[in-house]
Amino acid sequence: MRILIIGSGAREHALAWKCLRSPLAERVYVAPGNGGTAAIARNVPIQSDDPLRLARLARKEKIGLAVLGPDAAVAAGVGDTLRDAGIPTFGPDRDAGRIESSKSFAKEIMLAAGIPTAEHQVFTEAEPARRYARKLRGRVAVKADGLALGKGVIVCGGEKEAEQVIDAMLVRHSFGRAGSTVVIEERLEGPELSVFGICDGRDVVPLVPVRDFKRAGEGDEGPNTGGMGAYSPPIGVTDELVAEAADTVLRPAIREMARRGHDYRGVLYAGLMLTADGIRTLEFNARFGDPEIQVVVPRLRSDLVPLLLAAALGDLPLRPWVEWSERPAVGVVVASGGYPESYETGFPVEGLNAVPPGVLIFHAGTRLVPGRGLVTSGGRVLTAVGTGADVEEARMTALSGAVRVRFPGAFFRKDIAQEAVRA
Repeated sequence: MRILIIGSGAREHALAWKCLRSPLAERVYVAPGNGGTAAIARNVPIQSDDPLRLARLARKEKIGLAVLGPDAAVAAGVGDTLRDAGIPTFGPDRDAGRIESSKSFAKEIMLAAGIPTAEHQVFTEAEPARRYARKLRGRVAVKADGLALGKGVIVCGGEKEAEQVIDAMLVRHSFGRAGSTVVIEERLEGPELSVFGICDGRDVVPLVPVRDFKRAGEGDEGPNTGGMGAYSPPIGVTDELVAEAADTVLRPAIREMARRGHDYRGVLYAGLMLTADGIRTLEFNARFGDPEIQVVVPRLRSDLVPLLLAAALGDLPLRPWVEWSERPAVGVVVASGGYPESYETGFPVEGLNAVPPGVLIFHAGTRLVPGRGLVTSGGRVLTAVGTGADVEEARMTALSGAVRVRFPGAFFRKDIAQEAVRA
């Protein structure tokens, strides 16, 4: 089978790496890919939000499975176009993908399905939004309704900060169209958890749980990012808790979507908070998380391709056989200086030949330049992943890889998964 993975990040590199380990995979294509995927698969210079060219490629190369990576591909309707072309596609259609691209729509699904979430309201004008934030004493999360590259959620600690964020979105339009509508919800307290479900439109197969780290600085300080690292399994998260999340969050969401005529085939990501009152749902994503998937696939012992293909065909087995390694995995993102704000690119990436054995390197913001080799091309440059007998061994393995990656301004968090070691 020929497999097409759509996207250019570390998520897509990790998926390509795992798919290539399947005896079903004849060849893997990545569109557009990056400097890392070029070494293991065939990169194709087509952007992930170009459905017509991707469909032509899929027909020409006789693709047997297409896998949507980033939110841009879902929002552009790539899933719709590929399915219309007869290509089995893992990833939702554009309408179903609104569960990520519109936070107000996601809240509507949660309420209709009885999914536990925070108290919230939706606003398009600043003054009513300010009044609601004051009612909650400014302890709110302000969320841009649309896609904002993983940076559209601002957690506020008081009224002044909340009003500043509301004004930035609804008055100064700092988030563009994505922030023209905002969801304001009560600020919840507790550890966060990411749970993924493979969905065929009717049912869900949950994957192992993950915890990611969004802040740029150690100790969860600094600005929000797309993610600076992740580990699995998170401390204190049991199989029973994952099963509860599947039964109370993922399956109700898929069934409510089906009731509305949305045949959701792909991965549904639930961002959860474990509060004193139980699970609360923060958000849904219509894609694998990055950097979360980079620590999930190394733990998956069974073949990923049959699972993705069954979901794409709408026919997950009643008792899918999925086997996981007991060894924890930790991923550490190496980023460009200045990320997530302004940063420079085009720097040579050095040190990869010195990465110790046992460290996986998944590229994100890299590209190959003739005559220069591998250079940086994004804010998050790569993820170093380690596994081990325990979280500390996995963490030290990942850090041993991250510390050897060199380019001007490179930085990474040294405290990823440290909470589990301390516990």
